[in-house]
Amino acid sequence: MLADKDRIFTNLYGLHDWGLEGAKKRGCWLDTKSFIDKGRDWLVNEIKASGLRGRGGAGFPTGLKWSFMPKVVGERPHYLVVNADESEPGTCKDREIMRHDPHLLVEGCLIAGAAMACNVGYIYVRGEFIREREHLQAAIDQAYEARLIGKNNIHGWDFDLYVAHGAGAYICGEETALLESLEGKKGQPRMKPPFPANVGLYGAPSTINNVESIAVCGTILRRGATWFNSIGRPNNVGTKLFCISGHVNRPCNVEEEMGITFRELIEKHCGGVRGGWDNLLAVIPGGASVPCVPAHQIMDSPMDFDSLRNLKSGLGTAAVIVMDKSTDMIRAIARLAQFYKHESCGQCTPCREGTGWMWRVLTRMADGRAEKREIDMLLEVTYQIEGHTICALGDAAAWPVQGLIRHFRHVIEERIDQYSHNADHEGSLARVAAE
Repeated sequence: MLADKDRIFTNLYGLHDWGLEGAKKRGCWLDTKSFIDKGRDWLVNEIKASGLRGRGGAGFPTGLKWSFMPKVVGERPHYLVVNADESEPGTCKDREIMRHDPHLLVEGCLIAGAAMACNVGYIYVRGEFIREREHLQAAIDQAYEARLIGKNNIHGWDFDLYVAHGAGAYICGEETALLESLEGKKGQPRMKPPFPANVGLYGAPSTINNVESIAVCGTILRRGATWFNSIGRPNNVGTKLFCISGHVNRPCNVEEEMGITFRELIEKHCGGVRGGWDNLLAVIPGGASVPCVPAHQIMDSPMDFDSLRNLKSGLGTAAVIVMDKSTDMIRAIARLAQFYKHESCGQCTPCREGTGWMWRVLTRMADGRAEKREIDMLLEVTYQIEGHTICALGDAAAWPVQGLIRHFRHVIEERIDQYSHNADHEGSLARVAAE
C-alpha cells in the first residue's frame, strides 16, 4: 500500500492549481538545473538505477531505452516524442496528468531531452483530448514565459516543446505510426529495423516515451533512484497509475505501488466488487489488448508486469476492467474484436482480414449460431494473426480472443448447445460457412 508521502501525482484529481505556481508549490521544477548540469550519462544512469519500466504497456526499461540514442549528435538532430495518444479502451491516466499536473510532463520532457541530447520535443495528443491539450499548451506557454524551456533558458539546455494534435486513430498510439502521423502522412506502422533510435522522426534519431514514463522522471531525480526502487517488488518497482472501471462500487483512477494485490486495490480504493467478491467473474487487468483472467486466478495476484505475465495476461497500461457474473463474456470480447476490426490500419493482411473474421465468428458464437469445431478454428486464426503483423495491433486483437477460449470455452459450448436445443428439431441447423 502506497504511503501518501510517496505519491508523485499529488494533483491527480484536479483539486489544486494545475498552473505553474501550483506546480512549484508541489515541488515541480525544483533543482532541475542541478540535474541537467550533471550531464547525460548521470541522467540516464539514474533512471536506469531507479528501475523505471515504460508505463505505456510494454514495460521496457526507460533508462535502457534512453541509452540507445547515439552518444554524439551528428548531422541529424535528436528528437524526443511523447506518446499522449491514449486510446486503449479502459485507460484514462495520461489525460489526468495533462489536465491536472501538466508541468510534471513539461519538466520531464526537458530532463529527457537533456539526457538524450534532444533540443526539440513533440507531444502527440489524442484527437479527442481537447481540455487536456489546452491545459498542456498553457503549461508549455507558462514554462516559456518563465524561461524554464526554450532558447537560453535558466536550466542551461536549449529545448523547444511542441504539441501535436492527432485525429483520433487508435493505430497512432503505435510509436512508428505516431511518427508517420507527426510527419503529416497516413498513420501506418513502419517496418523495424531500422528502429526509431536510429531512424525516427524525419529520419533522425528519436525516442518515443509514454506520458506517465516521462512525468515521473523529475520526482525520481529529486527523491533519488533508491527511493523509487524501494517501492513495489523486484523488477516491478515504483508507483503506478491504475484506471479501475467496470463492476466495482467506486470506479476510479488511483496511484498505487506496483505489486499491490488485486484484492487490496479494489477493496481500498473502489469499495469492493459490485455484489461482493463471490460475484466476480473475470478481470481484464491491463486494457482491452490483454487476455482476461478468471476471478480465482487474479483475486490475490500482485498487479505487476511479471505476475500478470505468469497468468498469461499482462499489466499493459494498468486499465483494470472488472466484470461480475452478469457479464456476457462472449459478447464482451466480441465487442473488443469489433473495436480492433474498426481500428486496424489495413496494412497487413493477417490483421486486416483476421480482425473482421474474428468479430463475425464471435458475433455468431454470442448467439450460439456456431459449431463447436469452430472454437478451435477461431483459436487457430488468432495464432495466424499473432506475431505475423508489422505492429502489435494484430497481437492486441488476438489475445482477448485467446483469453476467452482459454478460460471460458465451456461458456461458448453451452451457448452453442442451448441454441441447438432451441432450434427447430424437424430440420438440421443451417451450416454457416467460414467467414
